Amino acid sequence: MGDTVTVTRAIREHLPAPLARTAGAVRRRLRGLRYSYAALPAFPPVATTPVRMLVGPTNSAGQGHAWAQAAKTLPDVDAVSFALQRKGQFEFPNDYGVPLAWFGQPRWQRAQQQYVEQYTHVLVESLRPLFGARGHADAVPDIEALLGKGVDVALLFHGSDIRLPSRHAKRERWSPFTPGDELTDRLEPQARRHAEIVEALGLPVFVSTVDLLDDVPNAHWLPVAIDPQRWQLAARPLFELDKPVVAHVPSNAKLKGTQEIDEVLTGLQERGLIEYRRITGVPNHQMPAVIGAADIVVDQLHIGLYGVAAVEALAAGRIVVSYVGDSVRRRVRSLAGREVPIVEADPDTLGDVVSGLIADREAAAAHASAGPGFVAELHDGRRSAEVLRSWLIEKEIL
Repeated sequence: MGDTVTVTRAIREHLPAPLARTAGAVRRRLRGLRYSYAALPAFPPVATTPVRMLVGPTNSAGQGHAWAQAAKTLPDVDAVSFALQRKGQFEFPNDYGVPLAWFGQPRWQRAQQQYVEQYTHVLVESLRPLFGARGHADAVPDIEALLGKGVDVALLFHGSDIRLPSRHAKRERWSPFTPGDELTDRLEPQARRHAEIVEALGLPVFVSTVDLLDDVPNAHWLPVAIDPQRWQLAARPLFELDKPVVAHVPSNAKLKGTQEIDEVLTGLQERGLIEYRRITGVPNHQMPAVIGAADIVVDQLHIGLYGVAAVEALAAGRIVVSYVGDSVRRRVRSLAGREVPIVEADPDTLGDVVSGLIADREAAAAHASAGPGFVAELHDGRRSAEVLRSWLIEKEIL
């Protein structure tokens, strides 16, 4: 099949431009006819509860689904998660989803809109369209349609979808954002446009990490949520091996500072002090065992936050090293009354920090022991449910 596609593409590339455009149009038309007669992907049944929440369409790091599960613990609330499924991306649990091919089909788009309009509350992630690829740059037309049907809509942002690079660069010494950089130049206009939309819509806004409150000051912190038991059960005792295992997951290498992390940890490994494991290509369902086999997890060195990956490692009782920053620590202390049990490090100090941890393993283990309790209090879904309560329930009672 792959060879056939390659040959077809090669032939098309050698056609004169008008013929190539015609061939492409015919190909798209034939594909559309195929979907015109195929059975639509299934939609979950719509509950009869007074409050029905739908969240989507990005399900970033499985958080859309996690928040839906958290919302379902509230009285008289049901919730479902929807995800657009893209090839080459690891899949996280969701209640329903569609591949990109269906997302562009008018039949499915109409069915999706009719389905979503049956919910009382819709949480739109990253301002991405919910009703399919209809040529819109964002979810504003979908949101307006939902509001017209009397649906309560709120916005949710995960990070780069609303974080303004220029502001971050002024605030953070280790910021990865620089003018002229491809990533910065792509994210800057997106963040500005999203901020303008947030202001124009005037809808409730949630953010998944507290650092984003700098970008959306009126937003509510909706803590990331995980199942701590998954991570605890897969974890082995700390420092079980003679040589400590230090892991890093470069899910976004530029933002996380993977180049600096690699250099430091590779150097420590060459000196025989640690075993460095750079974790790539591991499906989500296998990650608890992989993280649980490490003693120390280095998360990131550039952004000044803690997110899903750090929370998962904390739940597993690992020693987590990251650049959290004083501002985020103060905010968590103010909002939740807790100290973030992550060992602070930056590109200048990472080597000394890791060396110190492996030199004093008793003190290092004390850091790790605080992680599971922190996660149980803030990130097992219960606090997320309480944050959602004010939008889902209290508004209904008034």
